[in-house]
Amino acid sequence: MKFNKDMLLLYGVTDRCGEYKQAFYEQVEQALEGGVTLLQLREKNLDEDELIKEAIEIKKICERYNVPLIINDNAAAALKSGADGVHVGIEDTPVSEIRKIAGKDFIIGATAKTVEQAKKAEESGADYIGVGAVFPSPTKKNAIRITNKQLNEVCRSVSIPAVAIGGISLENIAELKGADINGVAVVSAIFKAENITAAAAELKEKAKEIIL
Repeated sequence: MKFNKDMLLLYGVTDRCGEYKQAFYEQVEQALEGGVTLLQLREKNLDEDELIKEAIEIKKICERYNVPLIINDNAAAALKSGADGVHVGIEDTPVSEIRKIAGKDFIIGATAKTVEQAKKAEESGADYIGVGAVFPSPTKKNAIRITNKQLNEVCRSVSIPAVAIGGISLENIAELKGADINGVAVVSAIFKAENITAAAAELKEKAKEIIL
């Protein structure tokens, strides 16, 4: 799927809240119903074969909503499962290596916390950068916070689009108004919400207010 910056508007990152796969798949579908524009499957505790199997099933759900599926960290699993792309951290497989193997239409996102990291990601062939943590994150308690000023410095240092990540919720998303971002990446505020569909829909409207 060809990447465009509008896909970043409401970037959902999975956070498995149930023990059963069916419940998890239902949560994913509810998030997509609510308006998630790009979905990242993040599974830190699955081996590669299990991750590929799960990604294949999640991809089927994403296709019904015409939403790209991104796999966290594991480019090999992303390619083998037919996912649309991968998001890599600073210590993961270099973007340039993935780009050589995957081709130009494979979506590659890269974490960037500094101007130097952002520029390196762009030069290596990344399609977008994820910048944060912009707020304290319940899923990454040791994540280093960055200020709005630092967020803008990183985003404005490159020509590729950027998504803000880290503790973003309905309560604080308005604080990002005016930031030079193309979307928000949300984990707990979607996948731990009592009503996932409603939370995603409201977050999407709030994202439009601060970005468009």
